[in-house]
Amino acid sequence: MSDVPQVPSTPTASNRFAIDYMQAARTLPHPPLPHGQGIIDFHAHIGGREAGPLYMEVAKAFGVERVYSMGALDASKVTREVLGDFARFIAFPNFRGPDRYAAFTSGFLHDIRHFHDELGARLIKLWNAPRLRELVPVEHHKEIIEFDSPWRVRAIELAQSLGMGIMVHIADPDTWFQTKYADKAKFGAKRKHYESLERMMDRYEGPWIAAHMGGFSEDLEFLDGLLERNPNLFIDTSATKWVVREVSKHPIEKARQFFIKHREQILFGTDIVTTDEQLTPPPAEKPSTRSPMADLADSPASARDLYASRFYALRLLLDTGYHGESPIADPDLMMVDPTKYNAMSAPTLQGLSLPKDVLADIYRDNAVRLSKRLGE
Repeated sequence: MSDVPQVPSTPTASNRFAIDYMQAARTLPHPPLPHGQGIIDFHAHIGGREAGPLYMEVAKAFGVERVYSMGALDASKVTREVLGDFARFIAFPNFRGPDRYAAFTSGFLHDIRHFHDELGARLIKLWNAPRLRELVPVEHHKEIIEFDSPWRVRAIELAQSLGMGIMVHIADPDTWFQTKYADKAKFGAKRKHYESLERMMDRYEGPWIAAHMGGFSEDLEFLDGLLERNPNLFIDTSATKWVVREVSKHPIEKARQFFIKHREQILFGTDIVTTDEQLTPPPAEKPSTRSPMADLADSPASARDLYASRFYALRLLLDTGYHGESPIADPDLMMVDPTKYNAMSAPTLQGLSLPKDVLADIYRDNAVRLSKRLGE
């Protein structure tokens, strides 16, 4: 597969090929699932009374039947109102609120209970990106930063007592450790971030989900060992730009064999973030409360392209033998080498053409088995 459906349009960061994504969705192979069953997007952040339904429209066009969404408690209640049974929820800290310390400590314990009781959530999300070291004052680092720090242990123990599993955001792209996180005294070496996670996976049954290909799509040998040592661990394919860039760098057969070997521990996820702010042009003066994801789109049409691009790129990677540039601009390239790349540059995307039975596990069956295990 080397061609994509062309339409007269202007290339954008979300649509470098200027294609009709909704038409492109129809050119993809039908998901290898029984009639009436669809893909489950196990990792997204869906918010907005208008953006949420737009996401659902796009998701259904790409064969999706359900999404697991993360957002602040009040925002998630709105998502439930507008998406109904299409959405499931993962308890998520309100770290965009005015008190970040509370968001990761007592406030999160409060929210976990309400996510569980009011929204039926069966998972919590522990957000441990390296930049947490900048968001939380240094005097509180020992309480929050590591997965076995006191407040993290309390959140995990509460979740486990409620029969909930644990999703984690750990580490970040190697490109960020080369640039944003180059200060090792502050952010540490990437591998060090996994030590406290493994200690906690030894202590608590989980199940555990390490988002964004376990935070290490650059190193499949490391991920292979992590999954082998921890049979209760899953990873998801979310963080689309990062995943398609790094998975495509590996020799194709090596990457294929990784997905085949760990077919029962991989979940499909996009990491799409939606907000109503993406549906209108930005104001002249942006309020401090504006989402950093708001600038990724400025109209319903561009928001539709934004959401569709993530499904399209991931399905090219997993379903097809496509070989060419990614349809999505990747700013990490310019961040690492601004002399070679610009804001519209994109990496190579190498499709894996995974076997249909492997795709069925990744797209839906693993998520169904996991949700049943959690009593959903």
